[in-house]
Amino acid sequence: MEKYVILSLETHLVFARTMKEHALFLEAGFPGKDRAWIQRADMFRRQFEEILGQTVRISDGVISCEVLESQELVTDFTMQAEQQTQRLSGIPINSRITAMEQQLQSGSCEVEMNPAIIGAVNQINGRVIQLLNGLIAFKKEVLQTVKECRLFTTNYPLLIQHILREAEWYRSIVTELQENKRCSCKNMQSVEEFWNRIMMEHALFIRGLLDPSEITLIETADEFANQYGELLELENGENCCQGENITRKSLEETKKYQEFKEAGTEGIVGCEISSIMLPLLADHVLREANYYIRILKEDIKREKEND
Repeated sequence: MEKYVILSLETHLVFARTMKEHALFLEAGFPGKDRAWIQRADMFRRQFEEILGQTVRISDGVISCEVLESQELVTDFTMQAEQQTQRLSGIPINSRITAMEQQLQSGSCEVEMNPAIIGAVNQINGRVIQLLNGLIAFKKEVLQTVKECRLFTTNYPLLIQHILREAEWYRSIVTELQENKRCSCKNMQSVEEFWNRIMMEHALFIRGLLDPSEITLIETADEFANQYGELLELENGENCCQGENITRKSLEETKKYQEFKEAGTEGIVGCEISSIMLPLLADHVLREANYYIRILKEDIKREKEND
């Protein structure tokens, strides 16, 4: 049960934050006249914020040092990005949760998995699946209504599809944890295909949200989109069996991309880059790159140990 507890908590620390921010981005993107849509997005934002806070409170001394050190939970920019986004959008953000995450300590192999923590994790997992069912349905409804030209939003339809896929991915992980009390972490090829597509779409969004005057940054974002497109072609081509080689290429590319995103986040938070991107969105995509880098490193490490 120890792995079940740790994997569950680490998954929620990453993805409950992701979902609450998805809801915030949707909420911020609706016109003021569409109060019903805004209120529905806000409801999901508040509920996932509550889940995140609950998860943080029981994660101290339990989760791995690798997760804490990766900056996939919070970065050096997260607190400031939240404060700026709250000021710019008027949407409240509980930054006390971020402060708590900054103080988290990793666990040891001797951490005791008592019935109380197992029960709490089991309850969180069940609630998250229910919430995700509702959020996924909401995102699908938003996407369909936008496609039918019955709803305006400042979020690209592709971005809505993007955050929908991430919610479905999250649900698949938690469902497996609930059913099997473990996580197969999926076939690594499917994991890389999923996250390389996510990284490619990040580049497309970044390109579209930058001011047209930011020519160099736009060109760099285009290059990253093309690079991840090529990785996706490799994964789906005849040489897809060369898994380790693609994993290493994905890691090399994502490390470079992480540096680009980090510089971009610093520039947007510091008001030095012209864009229409919320500061928290810049930090959001940086954290996802950090998360993906850790996954790739862990896979390469496993491969070496199995040789």
